[in-house]
Amino acid sequence: MNKNNIQPVLNTENLAVGYGKKIIIDDISFSVGAGEVFTLIGPNGAGKSTILKTITRQLKKLHGDICVFDEEISRLSDAGLSKQVSMVMTSAIKSELMTCRDIVATGRYPYTGRFGVLSDNDWEKVDEAIAMVHAEEVSDHDFSRVSDGQRQRIMLARAICQETGILVLDEPTSYLDMRYKLDLLSSIRKLALSRGMAIIMSLHELDLAYKVSDKIACVKEGHIDKIDIPERIFAGNYIQRLYGVDDDCFEPKTTQLFMQNKSKTDRFDVFVIGGAGTGIPVYNRLFRLNIPFAAGILQENDLEYAAAHAAAVKVVSQKAFTPFSKENYEKSKECIDACEMCICTIDEFGQFGEYNRKLMEYAAQHNKLKSMDDI
Repeated sequence: MNKNNIQPVLNTENLAVGYGKKIIIDDISFSVGAGEVFTLIGPNGAGKSTILKTITRQLKKLHGDICVFDEEISRLSDAGLSKQVSMVMTSAIKSELMTCRDIVATGRYPYTGRFGVLSDNDWEKVDEAIAMVHAEEVSDHDFSRVSDGQRQRIMLARAICQETGILVLDEPTSYLDMRYKLDLLSSIRKLALSRGMAIIMSLHELDLAYKVSDKIACVKEGHIDKIDIPERIFAGNYIQRLYGVDDDCFEPKTTQLFMQNKSKTDRFDVFVIGGAGTGIPVYNRLFRLNIPFAAGILQENDLEYAAAHAAAVKVVSQKAFTPFSKENYEKSKECIDACEMCICTIDEFGQFGEYNRKLMEYAAQHNKLKSMDDI
């Protein structure tokens, strides 16, 4: 599928947003096509929610244009906008004595006329939306008494049965556990693919933004700093600069976060022989206990190399896809000589791991081989 041929359904041009007369973000220009997921990321307070609230007309734009399906939103009535744009925002709604099904049904109000009476067809759409987000089990429950995850699914169902071409979500995964985050984002991705909805949302979870988005807009210091596909946003050290963190604290390819050892010294008490991610639990435990450690021999493309590089005093490393060298073997032996204990997290060493196996034997011969339980 050629994304370049997708017709934009939401456009902003030279948009300025803020509160009162104070501009928070200026010169906002982007477009979102049918079936695309467009995600705003950036530091807290950068203005992501302000952009979304302006697009949904909860806030008045300060200048510039917002067009939905080629029509400026300022020229649309409330009912007209409700037929084009639906939203799932973080603010609570008043729901006294309303069931979850009643809440979803409010998504049909733009189509019911002044008396708000739903037809049988409307109720069918309500139940279809509830089924689509797998919320049938809470359909008849009091909306105010269901969990945060269930509430978010119900609000998404409400937006679905509103049958708009554009869906706006402000931090939809906030306060949700792992199961509900995955479920909600799977539903969002399905809406984009099966119904061709243009979806614009803000997310804090960078790993989820990477996986679910077609395009990402990076909001920083009063402007949109960059808009691109996730693979280019999450390259090099751009994300680290966007959030103002050290390069070692974030691995963009895997979106992993690492606690950095800021008090690195030349001294270390433990040498960890790891690889393929097996050493990460030991690194984390040593970091929490403030025990300085070294690690090796690790290839630079190893799953745990970035974690070791962030937290260890020293890392004996080998270039990617090359056999371990005798030089690195000798450096690692010197580390074992200098430390109090050695922990080996590997069970099977493989073809490239022969030197690590010898290091384990060397540590055992010198009565330094221990387990994580000895820490």
